[in-house]
Amino acid sequence: MDEDLNGMDRMALIAEVKRLRAGIRTHRDSTGHELCWHQPDLWALLPEQTEPSIAVPPWPKFMRGCIRYRQSLDEQAPNAAVHDKEFDG
Repeated sequence: MDEDLNGMDRMALIAEVKRLRAGIRTHRDSTGHELCWHQPDLWALLPEQTEPSIAVPPWPKFMRGCIRYRQSLDEQAPNAAVHDKEFDG
């Protein structure tokens, strides 16, 4: 799965690490409707250890956002497999 890394030189590997860290930071620092999932285990992979400051929408607005997100998946991935199990977190 990670064979592409074998062909990268030091500078390319550094660039890849910076790109991945930037993606994790963008997710960590999102809030409101941009924050889909709280992922402290993912954020802990970063070298800086911070406690993200998140803001959570009120339930009705949050649920409307969830419905819009699910509808967008129907449009973007209409042939996706269905995972028909209840969330047991």
